Amino acid sequence: MAIAFDDSQEGLKVPPHSIDAERSVLGGLMLDAQAWDNISAILTAEEFYRSEHRPIFRAMEWLVDQNKPLDIVTLAETLELHGELDLVGGMAYLSELADSTPTASNVSAYAEIVLERATVRKLIAVAHEIAESGFNPQGRDSARLVDEAESKVFQIGDERPSRGGPQTIRPLLTKAVEKIDELYLTKGALTGISSGFKDIDDITSGLQQADLIIVAGRPSMGKTALMMNMAESAVIAGDKPVLVFSLEMPSHSLILRMLS
Repeated sequence: MAIAFDDSQEGLKVPPHSIDAERSVLGGLMLDAQAWDNISAILTAEEFYRSEHRPIFRAMEWLVDQNKPLDIVTLAETLELHGELDLVGGMAYLSELADSTPTASNVSAYAEIVLERATVRKLIAVAHEIAESGFNPQGRDSARLVDEAESKVFQIGDERPSRGGPQTIRPLLTKAVEKIDELYLTKGALTGISSGFKDIDDITSGLQQADLIIVAGRPSMGKTALMMNMAESAVIAGDKPVLVFSLEMPSHSLILRMLS
């Protein structure tokens, strides 16, 4: 979704952006082209607020697709080839981007900032479109307007990159070592949420954050009763609510199962 803002029409309101973060992303990529895969999974050229930054990012994408090195010289040549070198400020601005970025180690964090600002700008633009539809419905009823508004907002969420994907091994190793240290220091104590069953807790150290736990068994073996007992234990022992979804039993049956 490409959003064009006219600051003059917004009075003194300037759309959210971070020029420093945009410059740091571009400069960081010139310092470390290997960061491209991570950054391209987060950003597209349209996420940049400054118009001169978009062709620079597109030129970087073209160089990577052509398996060519990504540096100031190749970038300038590519921009000149597409007639955009003067548009972005010439070789001087490319050099300034590289020189103003001391390290590429934080480039992913800068990219997240750029994405965050771009997402808010999209929300602002969609809000204007929704308001305009309300003032000028053109025969559409309220239900239709609500559906269209929801669709536009959901589209913004769909365009955001997923949090999955490839990860480098170094931070994963760090987390693994931290987990091993935690288990050693706790000497078998719970590091997660108690299941309510001592034998299970002894094996698992509790129900751990982000774990997907599957309880399998034949029909009428007590799977639902076990899970409801775990949920009840978590509610009693903790200070946070527990959410239960059931595709088989209605809510009143689950409550009766807990009370039985």
